[in-house]
Amino acid sequence: MNHPFNIKLIPASEMSSIIPLVSLLNHGEIARSLLEKRLKDMLLLGNYECIGVYDKSELIGICGIWTLHKFYAGKHLEPDNVFIKESYRSKGVGKLMIDFLVQRAKEIGCDGSEVNCYLGNEKGIRFWEQQGYKPIGYHFLLKFD
Repeated sequence: MNHPFNIKLIPASEMSSIIPLVSLLNHGEIARSLLEKRLKDMLLLGNYECIGVYDKSELIGICGIWTLHKFYAGKHLEPDNVFIKESYRSKGVGKLMIDFLVQRAKEIGCDGSEVNCYLGNEKGIRFWEQQGYKPIGYHFLLKFD
């Protein structure tokens, strides 16, 4: 498929470029300084990467990817914090990112991919199902004060 976008893994030296889009994803509810700290901590783990989609030099979409190992899923990639600027939605950018993710997963010997999606995100649920993902359970979170 021909598209006008460039897609690549964002180098560690450019990773801070994702913060404005992550902030939009979280509706500005998380302070930029906290997002920057969390990104630094995530990068220190060594199993986090991020796909960037660019329109010329403008970053228009991101998809964080975790390389994980679980008993039920084996080695897999987990897309995380997937966000596309509103004016670029429904233009194939999400599909482009998932195709890139699947190719990356196969290159590094993964058995598959797993994703979490918020219950109320009906559009997101439809998207993941269209990409071949099957719902298998609930994702729970316990936050400490």
